[in-house]
Amino acid sequence: MYQALENVIIPVKDDGLLFIAIYNDEERKSKIWLKVKKFYNSSCVGKILVLFFYFPLFFIKGLLKDIFTLKNPIKRYSDYKKNRGMSMFSDWVDWLGGLPFEVAKPEKIIEFYTQRGFILQKITTVNGLGCNQFVFKKI
Repeated sequence: MYQALENVIIPVKDDGLLFIAIYNDEERKSKIWLKVKKFYNSSCVGKILVLFFYFPLFFIKGLLKDIFTLKNPIKRYSDYKKNRGMSMFSDWVDWLGGLPFEVAKPEKIIEFYTQRGFILQKITTVNGLGCNQFVFKKI
């Protein structure tokens, strides 16, 4: 990941902007997700077992959230593709099998680019799963 973060600096001109999105480091949770993803990619059996466990879990979690927030559960699936460009099920497969999976805390990314002559212009962080987003300006 750090080699890739280094490589994207190359085409950025002085006063240019660099946009980065990196998975948030949730420490223990991130390590568990890495193990799940590696198991998914280990064999056909790994893939089947992961999908068999996580598809119902994701579905039930979303259904309960919709019920408790008084939202239409069908809209969760019908509107998803409009917003993400892929079906929710494709997104789940992409998430479960997605390697490489590398994470970082926001301060690590900020420190990395500050040391290389960039100033943080904007940051959007997540609390939990997801990507922290950064905009840096090269000085």
